[in-house]
Amino acid sequence: MKKVFILFAIVALTACGGGEDNPDAVKKKITEYNLQIEELKSKVAALEKKLNAIDPEDDMSNKLLSVNVQKVVPRLFKHHFEAGGTVKAEKEAFISPQLNGQITAIYVEEGDRVKKGQLLAKLNTDVTDNTIQEVKTSLELARTVFKKQKELWDQNIGSEIDFLNAKNRVEALESKLKTLKAQKEMAELRAPINGIVDNILLKVGELASPGRQFMQVVSLDDLYIKADVSEVYLSKIKKGDTVEVTFPTYPDIKMKVPVSRLGNIINPQNRTFVVEVKIKNPDGMLKPNILAILKMNDYTKENALIVPSVIVKQDMKGKYLYRVKKDGDNYIAEKVYVKAGMSEGDTTMITEGLNAGDEVIVAGYNLVANGVKIKVVN
Repeated sequence: MKKVFILFAIVALTACGGGEDNPDAVKKKITEYNLQIEELKSKVAALEKKLNAIDPEDDMSNKLLSVNVQKVVPRLFKHHFEAGGTVKAEKEAFISPQLNGQITAIYVEEGDRVKKGQLLAKLNTDVTDNTIQEVKTSLELARTVFKKQKELWDQNIGSEIDFLNAKNRVEALESKLKTLKAQKEMAELRAPINGIVDNILLKVGELASPGRQFMQVVSLDDLYIKADVSEVYLSKIKKGDTVEVTFPTYPDIKMKVPVSRLGNIINPQNRTFVVEVKIKNPDGMLKPNILAILKMNDYTKENALIVPSVIVKQDMKGKYLYRVKKDGDNYIAEKVYVKAGMSEGDTTMITEGLNAGDEVIVAGYNLVANGVKIKVVN
């Protein structure tokens, strides 16, 4: 039996010279070498086919490459993009008094749960208390005088001006007393929401004043996420779209929620608009200001042809992959140039070059060449 031995040696070429020191030149060389490899594979395939015709019983000619294939079936393709956001509390209060005063008592500690209206702290009200007592004494006398003036006026005794002055005195003191009581109430700091006391910045004995933060109360029950999204996606997102939310701090927490609000203004500094989603926090694990990742759908296509991204290669002519072709009683690998669309995860949509029902090589694709006989093992 005639034996034929074929030896192919591929010698690596070392690039040298100033023109190949930049990335573009290196990439060009890599593409050229990949193309040479493909051409050599094709020559090997042709020679193996010729060898098989000359000597069908030769071991080399009958050695087939084993490959795994996947049938291309039209299915739904969805592309998503991600945007980073920050968790915010829907209900959060930075508490400061409405008037100046020395802190005389603080009734809560950091971490305490409080209810709306609960007394949190109290300011010194000695001056107000003394003034209230003085006004009450004056008001008691003014009411007595007014009562006497009214009795005389009802009997047509006395002047009208005395009656009106007595009445006005009572009303003025009652109004002043009401104001003083309101001022005293302003010295009592109460919780504006149900929540948790997160921070107390002042101590008993220190001076509290309007506009200066005294303490912070936050509710962890209802949160929202605010993310800045590129204006490129403005036409792709609408209110009510489902968003997948994950948290780098808590990898096991995943949730799907609708978009609750879209910003109406493009930020001129970074060309973004605001996307907000509301989330629940039943276990209280999520905290305001932690990072969140919003995964949003921006493209959907029915009956798309999808293949594993790893099998799509590229040479100087374009992107290609290998599919199985029937050749008489044998199967061969056929190199097919394709047009690739969007990728999602480890899959890529093919828009041109493949047909539904084609079988593409998903394992062994690096070993085959155009026209090489193959053995399908799956």
